[in-house]
Amino acid sequence: MPATESVPGHRLRITLLMAGSCLPILGAVLIAPVLPQMRDHFSDVPGADALVPMALTIPALSLALLAPFAGVVVDRLGRKRLLVIATVLYAFLGTAPLWLDSLGAIVASRALVGVVEAAIMTCCTTLIGDYSSGRQRDRYLALQTMCASISATAFFVLGGAAGSAGWRAPFWAYAVTLLLAPAMAAFLPQSPAGAKSGEPGPVRRPFPWRPLAGTCALTVFGAVLFYTVQVEMAFLLDDMGVEDSGTIGLAIAASSAATVLGAGVFTKSGRGPEAWLPGVFALCGLGFAVIWLAADPVVLTLGAVINCFGGGIMLPSLLTLAMSRLDYADRGRGTGLWTGSFFIGQFICPLVVLALTAAVGTLADAMGVLAAAGALGAAGLGLVARRRRPVAAPAPVSGRP
Repeated sequence: MPATESVPGHRLRITLLMAGSCLPILGAVLIAPVLPQMRDHFSDVPGADALVPMALTIPALSLALLAPFAGVVVDRLGRKRLLVIATVLYAFLGTAPLWLDSLGAIVASRALVGVVEAAIMTCCTTLIGDYSSGRQRDRYLALQTMCASISATAFFVLGGAAGSAGWRAPFWAYAVTLLLAPAMAAFLPQSPAGAKSGEPGPVRRPFPWRPLAGTCALTVFGAVLFYTVQVEMAFLLDDMGVEDSGTIGLAIAASSAATVLGAGVFTKSGRGPEAWLPGVFALCGLGFAVIWLAADPVVLTLGAVINCFGGGIMLPSLLTLAMSRLDYADRGRGTGLWTGSFFIGQFICPLVVLALTAAVGTLADAMGVLAAAGALGAAGLGLVARRRRPVAAPAPVSGRP
């Protein structure tokens, strides 16, 4: 933080970026409680059984595919300008289902929501990297994960409450970004201090494709391990005979709280991301193993808590690892690649579980396969960390000739 900047001003800036980072979560969960109402409303439309769930999931697909391109635009057009424009568009596209009567048009508008979400998420994460460095940046990126987890629960409750007024009512929540955009325009600086155009800077290095590609591939794998529990928890409990939605909600809330706790542990610790990764992949694998062997819902929920606690540390670790490989001029493109990788993992997660279930027979056994995958990932990362550990130089010999 520049010495001339006030602490309240810096906090306001970070608060705005955290709020912007929650907007893709708004798109992912807000309308989930009203999907049955939407399906009933469009029951006469051919293919409604597939199109209605797609209204929930297609923004994530758009975000995953377009985030890398958004990163290129961020580096060329500028972070703040693109963020403000995308936040305004988010309000209009997000509220479009209030006026649209065609299910196909609603799904198309949701795809466009994913496009602007890609710009918003990439800009916010890039600016967090621009406005901070070192351990402060690591803490803010972990805080971003915590805010996303907390907001997911809040938006789910909001969507359910608003849904009592009809399936269109939750879409009004998107209009709140019309208040957020002017605040971003007024209080976010045009460019970070020390990175203004025309100022001399370090010689640019080539874009770090190879190390970033490894981090992005690991992020896809980590996102699958993390989101599987959140996506499949209700089905796993249902297979055990738990049908009460309140009980299922409590179990999911417990796992979400564990994610927040994990991100908090990462924030408070002084360990670097590479030191965390072998252990947190092992934790995710352990959580899957407990779920696989669980004989009752309590033990199953315990396994979910272990898995999500590891995931809460994993996600900021992977993001800070990616950020550490990027110069200012390439940070938008690199952040876009990482964001796209993360949401690709989120999108393919149900498909991976479906394929594993078909291969091994039951959903619980599929969790056993993921437990083995997490253990193998932890072992591989442990070997890589051991090889990179510096070897102490031999002490100089002080003997006489």
